[in-house]
Amino acid sequence: MEKNNKQSNIKIIFGLKVRQLRLEKEMSFGDLSELSGMSVSYLNEIEKGKKYPKEDKIQTLATALGTSYEELVSLELTGGLAPVGELLKSNFLNELPLDLFGIELSKVVEIIASAPIRVGAFISTLVEMARNYALLEENFYLGAMRSYQELRYNYFEEIEETVLKFVEKHELPGNGPVNLEALVSILKTYYKCEIVDDGLSGFPELQNLPAVFVPKKNKLLLNGELSENEIIFQLGKELGYKALSLKDRTNRISLLRVNSFEEVLSHFKAEYFSSALLISRDTFVKDMEIFFRKKRWNGEAFLGIMNKYNASPEMFFQRLTSIAPQFFGLQELFFLKVIHEPETNLFDVENELHLSHQHHPHSNGLQEHYCRRWLSLSLLKDLNDLQNVGKYVGTIVGAQRSRYYGTDDEYLCLTLARSASPVPGQNVSVTIGLLINEKLKEKIRFVDDPSITFREVNKTCERCAITDCSDRAAQATVIERRQQRRALQASLKKIMEE
Repeated sequence: MEKNNKQSNIKIIFGLKVRQLRLEKEMSFGDLSELSGMSVSYLNEIEKGKKYPKEDKIQTLATALGTSYEELVSLELTGGLAPVGELLKSNFLNELPLDLFGIELSKVVEIIASAPIRVGAFISTLVEMARNYALLEENFYLGAMRSYQELRYNYFEEIEETVLKFVEKHELPGNGPVNLEALVSILKTYYKCEIVDDGLSGFPELQNLPAVFVPKKNKLLLNGELSENEIIFQLGKELGYKALSLKDRTNRISLLRVNSFEEVLSHFKAEYFSSALLISRDTFVKDMEIFFRKKRWNGEAFLGIMNKYNASPEMFFQRLTSIAPQFFGLQELFFLKVIHEPETNLFDVENELHLSHQHHPHSNGLQEHYCRRWLSLSLLKDLNDLQNVGKYVGTIVGAQRSRYYGTDDEYLCLTLARSASPVPGQNVSVTIGLLINEKLKEKIRFVDDPSITFREVNKTCERCAITDCSDRAAQATVIERRQQRRALQASLKKIMEE
């Protein structure tokens, strides 16, 4: 990968130098073609960084452009193109998953080169903003991954097909849960992978990780605190890495630190494979069709579907966000995973997904207090209350109709909350929010069930103008500052008009 990036940069820099010299001498492609004996199309390919000529042609170009061979093949860019050279050397552009979105690196460089000072300033601004909000490289990688999922409506037919072939090849059940023993057998027998059930016990600092894979030994170390369905998911994910021949991967199954976008993409594909393997697509669609046709919301029946596949809440909702858009036409939805630390009462959006467009609830990088009226948070509070009195420690379920304050946008939110195994002292909730419209009412009959709580919600307390909120965790400081600015502007306008 690194070698390919270097070769690509050499072509791009050479093309930029040819273009810079041609424009400085006010030559057209036709002029340079006549002087060099090379076709206009070939010269165009050179300037776009797609072609790199042989030595004799480089010498011919150098002569035609009034420069030396050494100067033309040098990787140093001067003048207005110097910032582009620095950008290429930094490897920033090469790390962006441009090909995933059908964008050529040379085209991006061409845009940058056309106005290097202005574009350079823009990129510097983005970098500075990233520093201000303490964003790391993986934030960009994970953001790009979410965008890719959103463009595909989180459904990947090629992985689904691989799963179907895998199930047939290994004679696994195609219409129900896959048991633990079957997955262990495939990993050990077919892939010669060693599985250590309590493999992290000697490493206290790794106790928050579900598993660690050791490539040199083809060994999977499992956290001894995982539940059976969590172990099954980790085994399914390891099978995903192997069945999909994913080479770029971190040494951890939990993404603590990533080095490239390819690692993030591989991690996602392996997780998708695991969910698709453990929750049969066709059977799951039928189960959800039956459930959605019910006229009354039934939380126990919802949990029953999850338990049928021996799935964790995260796996269950991963599958639902793939199936709902593809097979029910419910494309306007969001997914949120929220972590709660009861000791500090802090809530953090750890993962999110927005299909069709950016919906109202999303991650907040400003350290403000997320709206406690969203079911994602209120159900976590309910779970903590139950834990405090020792009544319940399993998964709890809830449904809510949430209308975003100041808009007509209303969502049917389905939420599951549980303790964040294997991380001690944390709880986690996962939520799927479906925009309520005519399509949803046609597909989900229980949406108008009066037993489902309705609440008006907002993003954060600091930005909320609802005055009678008993759940408020902080003052509406942003609203107050906005009102002060408006009052100031009104006074200035009054002075100017007198």
